[in-house]
Amino acid sequence: MSILVAGNQERNRFSSPCNTSASWGDELPSPPPPPQIQSLFLLRRRTPHHRRLPPWRSWPVRRRAFSHPAIRFPTAAATTFSSLLRQCAAGPRAIRHGAQIHAHLSKTGLLFPSSPHLGGHLIALYARCGLTALARQVFNELPQPDVVSWSTLISAYANDGLNAEALAAFGRMNSSGSRCNEFTFPSLLKASSALADFNAGRQIHGVVVATGYESDIFVANSLVMFYARLGLMPDVVSWNTLLSSYAQRRYFEEAFGLFREMVIGGKRPNEFTLSCLVGACADAGDLLRGKVVHGCSTRLGHSVDPFTANALVDMYAKLGDLVSAEAAFREIPCPDTVSWNSLMSGLVLHSCYSRALGLFGEMKSSGAAVPNVFTLSSALTASAGAERLELGEQIYGSLVKRGFDSDFFVGVGLIDMYAKCRVEGEEHLRECPFADVVAFTSMISSYTQSGQAEEALKLFMETMKRELLKPDAFVYSSLLNACAGLSAYEQGKQVHAQAAKLGFLRDKFAGNALVFMYAKCGSIDDAGAAFSEIEERETVSWSAIIGGYAQHGRGKEALELFHRMLDDGVEPNHVTLTSVLCACNHAGLVDEATRYFDAMAEDFAINRTQEHYACMVDILGRAGRLGEAAELVIAMPFEANAAVWGALLAAARVHGDVDLGRRAAERLFVLEPDKSGTLVLLANMYAATGMWNDVARVRRLMKDRRVKKEPAMSWIELKGKVHAFVAGDRSHPMAAEIFAKLDELGDAMEKAGYVPMLEADLHDVDRGEKEQLLAHHSERLAVALGLISTPQGATILVKKNLRVCGDCHAAIKLISRIVSREIVIRDINRFHHFRDGSCSCGDYW
Repeated sequence: MSILVAGNQERNRFSSPCNTSASWGDELPSPPPPPQIQSLFLLRRRTPHHRRLPPWRSWPVRRRAFSHPAIRFPTAAATTFSSLLRQCAAGPRAIRHGAQIHAHLSKTGLLFPSSPHLGGHLIALYARCGLTALARQVFNELPQPDVVSWSTLISAYANDGLNAEALAAFGRMNSSGSRCNEFTFPSLLKASSALADFNAGRQIHGVVVATGYESDIFVANSLVMFYARLGLMPDVVSWNTLLSSYAQRRYFEEAFGLFREMVIGGKRPNEFTLSCLVGACADAGDLLRGKVVHGCSTRLGHSVDPFTANALVDMYAKLGDLVSAEAAFREIPCPDTVSWNSLMSGLVLHSCYSRALGLFGEMKSSGAAVPNVFTLSSALTASAGAERLELGEQIYGSLVKRGFDSDFFVGVGLIDMYAKCRVEGEEHLRECPFADVVAFTSMISSYTQSGQAEEALKLFMETMKRELLKPDAFVYSSLLNACAGLSAYEQGKQVHAQAAKLGFLRDKFAGNALVFMYAKCGSIDDAGAAFSEIEERETVSWSAIIGGYAQHGRGKEALELFHRMLDDGVEPNHVTLTSVLCACNHAGLVDEATRYFDAMAEDFAINRTQEHYACMVDILGRAGRLGEAAELVIAMPFEANAAVWGALLAAARVHGDVDLGRRAAERLFVLEPDKSGTLVLLANMYAATGMWNDVARVRRLMKDRRVKKEPAMSWIELKGKVHAFVAGDRSHPMAAEIFAKLDELGDAMEKAGYVPMLEADLHDVDRGEKEQLLAHHSERLAVALGLISTPQGATILVKKNLRVCGDCHAAIKLISRIVSREIVIRDINRFHHFRDGSCSCGDYW
């Protein structure tokens, strides 16, 4: 019997979910009434979707209690309940809170007939929880079910294995006059294939064509799967078309699932299939799957095909595996321009500017491929990154000769190059024929990224207003990042006010930049407030606030935020996990860090990077577990970089392990021969252990290499003016008052039991001179100026370019208690919030 005929015979009756063998139109008794709705929160889901909770769910982290406004305020509007039910349907405690809302709606009479649309939300809620009988009962109460309610019920039947009931419901839906949509057909086709009912599937296919939904990707995929499961396989072209559609719409999991079905069905993928899958892996950021597809293409002999090979180079380059990208490139017999461009753009993307320029030279000398505008634009960007102005101007000359000088991206790239090469770029900006907001934004962003934040702010204040160009959200994002780079709190607040006035804070980029700015400027509370205002919190938003809490010594709160992020269904990335490891590091949570580090690949599908290993080495090193740190470096799956060896050297210096420190320094000499920090750390390690002959030898080496130690410097901003100090600095106009304040504080500290930590000074001088040097460190001079220049009770914020020494850390803790003020010190590693004689770092930094 036809689906439609069966539905006409039984318009208003539903078949029982307990009888899957009944005919579609048979009349069956309704199920018994369910238990009291108010007790539904006692139910526990036992559905096929139930799975074991990942390890992080069971870790001891305090969580906030869940509460609904509807429970507290019975007079809430129906729109509020719609929003709450949608949240319940997406939340981990769906049935408990949804049932409470259902009970409240039934009790207050808000459900029927005044707000029938709420019934659709309840049907979706119960269907998601596998309670099909309850979903159907709510459906029966609807006066006029709409297409969404019908589709939700049909989907619930299909997902619960009640396939005959799903088809019967479709018949009644059609006879009631409701028109199907793209969400109805996939469930119907799934039910037809489960019943192996070819005729039903063909009828549904006819309805699909008649209603014009055959071009919808999900409907088309369901049709393909229906015929495939009944043994009527489509050809490779059809599979490729669907795969490409999924990939273009960023439905990556569906694309990979379709590929599995294709292979299981016996269809051999061709080069177009594999190139499409490789592109999907690149867009999804899934390197592991990309390598699997690469292996498949190699076995099938398609890895040297131009389409697949170029896609592989592009994927590896985009995902940062530059070694594999170059290996795939070298396997191409005759690389074309696209091949060269893919590898070169990947090198530029990951800041490997010198290698990109070398590849550009190799391309020109080989003569096998002709550079195009994309090639030259990448080379121009590489010249900017490498700060090779002369080469960049030559490349720009080639672009002019080829007629590409009017290209917008070429012009912006030229402006970017001038900014990064620290050439006055405003004149070039004014001469640019298409100078607009985007070009100015590029200039401001380039200044910010190249450490010229003051020039970025100056360009905005002077040039943009004079040119009468209206800034957009991206401009304000760049300005906030510039303020973050300068730790310019007051200027950041002014930019915040302007952006808020123009309504740009609703933009996610500006919102994220605001969180980042306040965190970098020392106001983590303002950063938290800015984060709470972001409407669509994505991975970048969560990473920014988690990293901010970590930097301010609030590691446990950072981990709590991370768990909230996971509960909200936001996927972390490698930056998020770096922030999580930093939070563990700054809070001394070694065991927790180890668990997160071990769980990265399995629970979060994140490949460990050099930065993750550097964090873990630093964590183990700070905790004194130097042996484990050294073993981790040796066990790394790739060659450790300078950051990893630097972390090991720093740990060796702190704990006085001279042999390990010397080995780490030897590796750093190879990796970064021109960097002064290695020699300075090595000399400090020798000095801390009293090895003065070795100190002298290292200092001679520094002199021979003309390496100069970066002087410790601290600065404080007062009334828009920055005051900078070095140790023992008496050049400040208020030097007399500053040193008098330090003497006053010294007397009070001595009475409080302060004893100088002489080992913190690494000069080979007598005790008295060491005490004098420690008492006049740069951060103490800045703190003293802040105390005499600001009103009582005001917070003092001081920044330092190096790590705070142990003696100053102990001294400022005492000072904060003596003067009853909060003193914030931002050193090279983190923020220290000193209050009432203690520090936010818990003396672990």
